[in-house]
Amino acid sequence: MSAANAWTVPAVREALEAKKLSARELTAEFYSRIERKNPELNAVLALSPERAYAQADRIDKLRARNEKLPPLAGVPVAIKDVISTRGIRTTCGSRILENYVPPYDATAVEKLESAGAVILGKTNCDEFAMGSSNENSAYGPVRNPVATDRVPGGSSGGSAAAVAAGLAVAALGTDTGGSIRQPGAFCGIPAMMPTYGRVSRYGLIAFASSLDRIGPFATTVRDAAAVLSVIEGHDTNDSTSAAVPASDYFEEMEKPIRGMRIGIPVEYFGEGMDPEVRAKIEAGIELMKQIGCQPVELRMPHTEYAIATYYIVATAEASSNLARFDGVRYGLRVHAGSLREMYKKTRGRGFGAEVKRRIMLGTYALSSGYYDAYYLRAQKVRTLIARDFILAFEKVDAIVTPTSPTTAFRLGERTMNPLAMYLADIYTVTGSLAGIPGISVPCGTTSDGLPVGLQIFGPRFAESRVLQLAHAFEKANGFLI
Repeated sequence: MSAANAWTVPAVREALEAKKLSARELTAEFYSRIERKNPELNAVLALSPERAYAQADRIDKLRARNEKLPPLAGVPVAIKDVISTRGIRTTCGSRILENYVPPYDATAVEKLESAGAVILGKTNCDEFAMGSSNENSAYGPVRNPVATDRVPGGSSGGSAAAVAAGLAVAALGTDTGGSIRQPGAFCGIPAMMPTYGRVSRYGLIAFASSLDRIGPFATTVRDAAAVLSVIEGHDTNDSTSAAVPASDYFEEMEKPIRGMRIGIPVEYFGEGMDPEVRAKIEAGIELMKQIGCQPVELRMPHTEYAIATYYIVATAEASSNLARFDGVRYGLRVHAGSLREMYKKTRGRGFGAEVKRRIMLGTYALSSGYYDAYYLRAQKVRTLIARDFILAFEKVDAIVTPTSPTTAFRLGERTMNPLAMYLADIYTVTGSLAGIPGISVPCGTTSDGLPVGLQIFGPRFAESRVLQLAHAFEKANGFLI
């Protein structure tokens, strides 16, 4: 079990049940890994050993009494630093929340721990989840474990890097416009964005409330499904939580995919895609065809407006959500002679450049005289993008696209060009705006050894279908194309 990602959820369970090791010993092993590797990667911001060892001891007592172990018993898990964790510092990658320690757990964290998971600590992220490279964190950038001169993707880069480097068996991230799927692609691991409303957002510190979602990173599709099956479900604490029945993902994943129609939208294969990425995605689609899928060419005409639409809707919501961090109600306060000066100095010192940029963009889009021209129009286009998917799913069972037009770019390569950075999300924001589920799975590597991600979309609340196709692709060695 020395390889970076040798531990999986079934492997942990098997080892515990066979009494090959204890949950405490496994937790200690992962803390040792973090101690060795994290100084280079900067993937983990805060550790919670007291809480982790207490949970591990509870699991070991269950095992000693030969009681049935819960589904994630002893599994070491890391949590993105925008998700509230009781008693563990939660900064959102920002100086404005540098000393914030939540008094409660997010629902997703509570469910993980109830299922036996061991919470190791918090992972680094772009400040308030705003970024595509994990270079916007106030606590330094995360490095990609595949190539440490490259970004891990953002904003959940710390969670992706932690799982890919073997610092956790699974991790939670958040996805607003691609922040789970793109880091998964860049780090070469499966990364799942559930349908909006499938997983409670209670305890998630908001960026854009109509877009934010919590989802898992893992090293196998089955492990991603295992985590999702635990954290999903209706929650009365979240008014946007959907009361939909859970699926048996493990039973559904094993069903044959022969005859499944997969849509290939031509708009996702245009200019700007790296030729090697295109070749790998096309090889992945060919493999799906070989294992029984039927490719269907699609037209999704409003795709070209997705980036502009997303960056109006998301920034508008961000400017509203982040108004609470004013030095009075939450977070850092920089004392000054007047209330106005205190606001100015607090937010000036507490927020980084990208967060300030997005607040200004969003405030402008919502301002008097511009609301109809920008925000209202963006919401109308969002509806058209969602309709593109509804019409597409009348013809196909799932949609397959690249996750990103390129592989992981170098640290610092795009920091001075926000537009180039925003375009990294060009294939992911569409699913975010439509509220549908999607997963990124590895699809081989380029000639320089960098992972390529293949994205699978399904209809709303059809996570089982998305996981079924992803699992079949994994079993057919699609990850190694």
